[in-house]
Amino acid sequence: MKNFISEDDIEQAILTKLRKPSFDYDIIQCDADPAKRDDLHDGTGRTSKSQCVLPEVMEQAIFRLNPNIDAENLNKVIRELCQDYSSKDIVTANYELYRKIRNGIKVNIKRNGKTDFDFVKLVDFRQPENNIFTAVSQMWIRGKVYYRRPDVLIFINGMPMVFIELKNSIVKVKEAYNDNLTNYKKDIPNLFAFNQICVLSNGLETRLGAFCATYEYFFEWLKVDSEKEKVDRDALRKVFQAADSSIRYFIEGLLDKRHLIDYIENFILFQNGAHKIIAKNHQYLGVNNLVEALKNRQSLQGKLGVFWHTQGSGKSFSMVMFVRKVRKTIEGNFTFLVVTDRDDLDKQIVKNFVRTEVIGKNEECQPKTGKQLREYLTGNKPIIFTMIHKFKYDKGKKYPVLSERNDIIVIVDEAHRTQYKNLAENMHTGLPNANYVAFTGTPLLGSKRLTNQWFGNYVSEYNFAQSVEDGSTVPLFYSKPVPEVCLQNDFLDDDLVSIIEEENLNEEEQRLLENSSSRILEVIKRDDRLDKIAAHIAYHFPRRGFLGKGMVVSVDKYTAVVMYEKVQHYWAEEKKKLTQERNKAATKERREELTRIIDYMNKTEMAVVISEEAGEEEKFKAKNLDIQKHRDKMNYISPEGEDIEDRFKRPDSNLQLVFVCAMWLTGFDVPSMSTLYLDKPMKAHTLMQAIARANRTFPGKQFGMIVDYVNVFKFMRKALRDYAVGDDGDEFPVKNMDELLKYLDAAIAEAKEFLLGLDVDIDNILKESAVLDQLEALREAYNIIVDKDEHKEKFNVIVNTLINLYESAKPEIFKYDWPHTEEYSALCYLHGLFHNLIDDEKINRARMKMAALLDNSVLATKPIQGVQEDFAIYKTKVIDLSKIDAEELKAEFKQAQYRAVEIDDMKAFIEKALRQMLKRNCTRRKFSERYRNIIDQYNAGSADNERYYEELVNLLKAMQEEDSRASREGLMDEELEIFDLLTADKKLTQAEEQKVKLSAKRLFEKLREKKQDIFVVDWYKDAQSRYRVKSNIEEILDEDLPDSYDKNLFAMKTDLLMAHFTDMAVQRYGWVVV
Repeated sequence: MKNFISEDDIEQAILTKLRKPSFDYDIIQCDADPAKRDDLHDGTGRTSKSQCVLPEVMEQAIFRLNPNIDAENLNKVIRELCQDYSSKDIVTANYELYRKIRNGIKVNIKRNGKTDFDFVKLVDFRQPENNIFTAVSQMWIRGKVYYRRPDVLIFINGMPMVFIELKNSIVKVKEAYNDNLTNYKKDIPNLFAFNQICVLSNGLETRLGAFCATYEYFFEWLKVDSEKEKVDRDALRKVFQAADSSIRYFIEGLLDKRHLIDYIENFILFQNGAHKIIAKNHQYLGVNNLVEALKNRQSLQGKLGVFWHTQGSGKSFSMVMFVRKVRKTIEGNFTFLVVTDRDDLDKQIVKNFVRTEVIGKNEECQPKTGKQLREYLTGNKPIIFTMIHKFKYDKGKKYPVLSERNDIIVIVDEAHRTQYKNLAENMHTGLPNANYVAFTGTPLLGSKRLTNQWFGNYVSEYNFAQSVEDGSTVPLFYSKPVPEVCLQNDFLDDDLVSIIEEENLNEEEQRLLENSSSRILEVIKRDDRLDKIAAHIAYHFPRRGFLGKGMVVSVDKYTAVVMYEKVQHYWAEEKKKLTQERNKAATKERREELTRIIDYMNKTEMAVVISEEAGEEEKFKAKNLDIQKHRDKMNYISPEGEDIEDRFKRPDSNLQLVFVCAMWLTGFDVPSMSTLYLDKPMKAHTLMQAIARANRTFPGKQFGMIVDYVNVFKFMRKALRDYAVGDDGDEFPVKNMDELLKYLDAAIAEAKEFLLGLDVDIDNILKESAVLDQLEALREAYNIIVDKDEHKEKFNVIVNTLINLYESAKPEIFKYDWPHTEEYSALCYLHGLFHNLIDDEKINRARMKMAALLDNSVLATKPIQGVQEDFAIYKTKVIDLSKIDAEELKAEFKQAQYRAVEIDDMKAFIEKALRQMLKRNCTRRKFSERYRNIIDQYNAGSADNERYYEELVNLLKAMQEEDSRASREGLMDEELEIFDLLTADKKLTQAEEQKVKLSAKRLFEKLREKKQDIFVVDWYKDAQSRYRVKSNIEEILDEDLPDSYDKNLFAMKTDLLMAHFTDMAVQRYGWVVV
């Protein structure tokens, strides 16, 4: 294979680069041979293979950075860092360690004969060369039960800060996440207590993320020094030398000592100490550009620039990182003034700063009046948050100079048109020497670049199109599903749209709107038009493929309430129609599909979200509307402290659809939101901010959908031209639904081309006139595909992508005469056979003999919904291995017609059984390793089908023996797991073994008796609760374990049990969970 790059190639390329003088890392290459995993002479200086740090390097570095530290405090700090973190929630441990890494560890010292305190520095962030950087490859680490061996670890001063897991170039990067990172976090949690960056790479693709993030939030790092660097992703996918692969951008961009230290200190955040956020490539480069501009503020005359990062790209966190870095790294007594023009934006920004601990929860930083704002500015507060409206002043009077300091930094967020009126002039008059920067997702006033007058040039640019290309946001698609309600293009002019965009109009604006636009408002708010829109929403919303949250944007507050009522009416009508249709449905599959839609509609909640104003109850009553019930819902706080915003942001909340006119259209992130119903004339930055509500990434979300009822197309094109593609772009990132069909066509073509490479021609299969002949050909195709794991995996990836695209296009795709429906059905049929979704008569008959042997071992569970209506549904299986006759399975295989199919079924059966066995006893990983070895040997061509199947059945027999071991030992499953943990790597006499059995029995019995007292809710998160659990473990084991368990072994075993119980509690399974 021309561009095959092995894991070892990538690993050696990393180490070779880091050896160079420009990096100057110390390199340790451990022996990957499993026979050497217990050997402590591996160059790391560890005293135990369970250690994840380099203790000798750590001691040397701490002494170097703290030359006056005494021996007592040095040992105390090292003990604190080298403790076992596996009994803690690992994210909490990571947060606590990050604070120590960044700020130092507090110790008591003697100063002038008195007790005082000081901080021991763990990392020198000002002078990177004072730290010790070490790259270690293939370091064996003893986990709770088994050893693990990360490919490369980057240590700073003996602490493992960067984890790198590699795959060869023909394996998907996601496998490094699923197969390695996920298991490592369970087995060697101590490693991730220190971790700051996780890197996954197959050479052709490299992704970074926080260790606790889901894979969807891992990102690329392809720009080293400048955001203007061009990236050729196609070329990267074709490289055949590891040194030229995507990993080199990460190495040059982040493993440079200066860059890595900077990143760790200034570009990692924790929200509420629980949710870790690490900067993406564009955030790191952009914030550093802005910091450099601040250093050059005199030459820039206080105009730091425009920080243009599109909506959804983490701009609000970039603002936090900027403030945090300036306060930490630049000398001075800076005051930050953060200015918005909306109350909801102001509150949102303050929340971000509080949750990331840049400011305290009770810190007074939001002036309530203009007078208080002026008082704050004449003082010396570090951070102030305000709305631009507080710069109002008595009419006819000149705004006073509040401060002539040149170390005030004014951050204007989403600068709207108010920035160019008197209020902005007052701000500049009051703070004549301040430094100004605009943070925006839409460059102000479009392509005319009038922002220069106020803020200077762009200091960082990351536009809509770049964010989609990078995967920071999802693509957006645009649809006009009800053409008869759309306004004509010449019906709207810019001035009227500007007025309509505002939620709270002053009297003059309200009068102008009523006088100049009565016709447009009459059309938009016409009752029959709103009925058609409401009926479409009620039809469309529950039929989507990805059921993300939705937002209906109306022309004003009154219409938002009207639309809520109308959608409620048509929602009820739609449910009646669906119920009637379900009662008449001819197939089980159609009934299940309709039931799914009805169930979703039944649980869906909706709400109106509009700003409050004086006298609103009377105003709404005048229009025969009741605002109070909606206001009560908007103001309700749940017993758990959730407000309506929190509920809508929570993905599993039933609040699915909201009706707005201006609130929540800017500065409001709901990653699970996928659909925007737009019925309000909008343009320019306001339109861009609105449509970007649907562009956040979220698991399972392929793209966002903009459903346009008002025909803002001409404004959208102009907005995209000005704001979405930047100076050099020419392709709009918001596409018509027709473009989605092109993606589907391409996915169909890719699937057919792949199958042709296996001599499977879908077109020829579909030419068969008889349905039975088509099915027989598909069965043969299935047998060919499953013969090799790599074929099966590739086919799954292709068809999963196709199905995701098709599902995401629902229900719009039903309006199109799509020419590939037959090919899609055939591919879905094959896909269904893979996942036991389809009960095909002949394939099932081929399985019958094995099924007869397996049926006694399975319990039918809830049916899985099929992708084809023409065939019955195959059920999932729960396995009892004691019912299996392995020898009969071997004999029956020799008579099988579809051998590859039967092997595939056997593999699926074993994989399910292994998952169940491991769930009951974590020490059974050797069976998983044996299974993997059998698969690898077959894929390498060292066994034929018959030998392969025999090896699988022999494994099944061994698993059968293991499955019955608990009863043979006279133990319950839970007791056997404790027994196995206590006896792992320990040779025992028969008498000692009986004592350990007794100990396991008593430990399980006593802990279960005390369950309500010691295993309280979230016990693993509380230090006292953890101590109580561990004390009970130690007390019980101390009574019963044999004397051969010396002090060290006893401590190791109690730690091992404690770590395992904690893991069970974190994952919320087993008897330790209340």
